[in-house]
Amino acid sequence: MPQNTGKAGEDYAAQWLKSHGYQVVARNFHSRYGEIDIIAEGAQYIVFVEVKTRQAGGMVLPEETVSRRKRERLIRTAREYLAKYGTSLQPRFDLAAVTAQHGEPRGIKYYVNAFET
Repeated sequence: MPQNTGKAGEDYAAQWLKSHGYQVVARNFHSRYGEIDIIAEGAQYIVFVEVKTRQAGGMVLPEETVSRRKRERLIRTAREYLAKYGTSLQPRFDLAAVTAQHGEPRGIKYYVNAFET
């Protein structure tokens, strides 16, 4: 998958979050453990969103590609973000599974609380 397809999927997910009342506060937050694609805030949650974009009709669904190791890195990175910036909001880990066609995002399945710490 071309890198620009991945970025297009992240842009699509960020727009989806905004249209559902979230404020995107960071994108591509890096730590020594890894990267969080989108960090957004809602009324009571700070949401750490992993975005997976795959071509429609592929052999593997986007939501099937988040391994246990990846989840562990996301949790560590989120802890580092919270230690640095702090918040009174409840943390949550979501997954945005974006389907693309010819490199263009066409749909999203959004999983609230996709995994827990």
